[in-house]
Amino acid sequence: MVNKVRVRFAPSPTGGLHLGGVRTVLFNYLFAKKHGGDFIVRVEDTDQSRFVEGAEDYIFKCLHWCGLTPDESVLHGGEYAPYRQSERKEMYRQYGEQLVKEGHAYYAFDTTDDLDAMREKLKASGSSSLQYDQNIRMQMNNSLRLLPDETQALLAKGTPYVIRIKINANEVIPFTDMIRGDIEFDSNNVDDKVLLKADGMPTYHLAVVVDDYLMKISHAFRGEEWLPSAPVHILLWKHLFGLHAMPQWAHLPLILKPDGNGKLSKRDGDRLGFPVYAMDWQDPATKESTKGFKEIGFLPEAFINLLVVLGWNDGTEQEIFSLDELIEKFSIEKVHKGGAKFDFEKAKWYNHEWIQKLDVSNYEDRVKVIFESKGVLITDAVYFTKVLNLVKGRCTLLPDFYTQGCFFFQPPASIDVADIKAKWNEPKNLFFVELIRTYQLTNSWEHTELEKEFKEIAAVNQLKPGELMGPLRIMLVGGKFGPGVFEIAAMIGKEETINRIENALSLLQ
Repeated sequence: MVNKVRVRFAPSPTGGLHLGGVRTVLFNYLFAKKHGGDFIVRVEDTDQSRFVEGAEDYIFKCLHWCGLTPDESVLHGGEYAPYRQSERKEMYRQYGEQLVKEGHAYYAFDTTDDLDAMREKLKASGSSSLQYDQNIRMQMNNSLRLLPDETQALLAKGTPYVIRIKINANEVIPFTDMIRGDIEFDSNNVDDKVLLKADGMPTYHLAVVVDDYLMKISHAFRGEEWLPSAPVHILLWKHLFGLHAMPQWAHLPLILKPDGNGKLSKRDGDRLGFPVYAMDWQDPATKESTKGFKEIGFLPEAFINLLVVLGWNDGTEQEIFSLDELIEKFSIEKVHKGGAKFDFEKAKWYNHEWIQKLDVSNYEDRVKVIFESKGVLITDAVYFTKVLNLVKGRCTLLPDFYTQGCFFFQPPASIDVADIKAKWNEPKNLFFVELIRTYQLTNSWEHTELEKEFKEIAAVNQLKPGELMGPLRIMLVGGKFGPGVFEIAAMIGKEETINRIENALSLLQ
């Protein structure tokens, strides 16, 4: 019988959620839903020195915005609670002690000064490694070097200690990765990692293995930066639960800088002018604010879409995928081994495509907030929807709706008079005077009728309509942008259209 698919995302609450973290969530989520499984979020907060207030709540808000709702978590409950590692502290010690008892780990009583002295000694000897490993452990203050009575005396006295895994020399540690295939590690390159800290809290290495076992995790997807930790985790699975119980692993490719030179970081985003976090994040200690994809105007559908293609494709030319389509098409075997370059221009293209694809009802509330933050109060919902539909083809980010559509609600703050003056003459001035009179008398204010009358007057005055439509556009919207100029006039109404033409003419005198 095949066990149920159970996957997990295990973030540390230490700050903003990087787009690489959201992609890990996405791949977990898609795999679980594709196979009728469960998606779990487990908060890995064992390193209390790095804990940041508000970060956990922020992570769940990001997942909610993305539409990636966990089946089990600290918020959603589940039979494997608690889902916060700091609340599971007591259960880890027994496994650490079991490893010591069976000879796979040991007590280390070394102080900070001892460790510093060890590193200085190794550095002075020209050693290429400054790690606490099989080459140095018998020179240190631990239960492998001490006599049993000496160890017991230190424990009885309450001497602070950590538990370290004992890595044997000259072993080959193999495993099969779902993306990368068969991989082998040389144990001589692996150090004796701390498993249980002096404060009784587990390190990531012990906690992730114990929790994956207790929560019956079937598949574990994580970034390739965790590959160096794999041999320690494999040995812990082997010693504690047997390799048959270990989840299938997949180490996901990195998201790279636009030039492909290294992993994309927040610093790169700051330098190049784009976000790397899902949502705005403010560090409570430094008060430093970092922009997120949501706040600069991305739709969650577009954000998910742009992330999934960073390291995966379905083998076709298709680029636009809904979440339901991704669940149907997703396959971990089609995830790439190599890193994926992040291209912000391409990311914006996805957002533009989703703005066109979705009905405006999906995002008009967010756009309304943008308008009202600029002092434009929306009182006519039907009119507002019409405006959004008229300008959506010109919008890449949600704030573009204001730029492309604010003139439907108020006269432009300024108009590009210099552009009109460059080719202005008296015949054109007389044309617009006559256009005002005609528009004042017209009974039909439909854009087709307005265009017809405009062209008839131009013909009578032997002027080319193309030379007149540019000035009319600038008069109505302030510059050379916006949808069809007669559609604009029809939308803003007779009185407002005439007022804006008259205002522009006065500025051209």
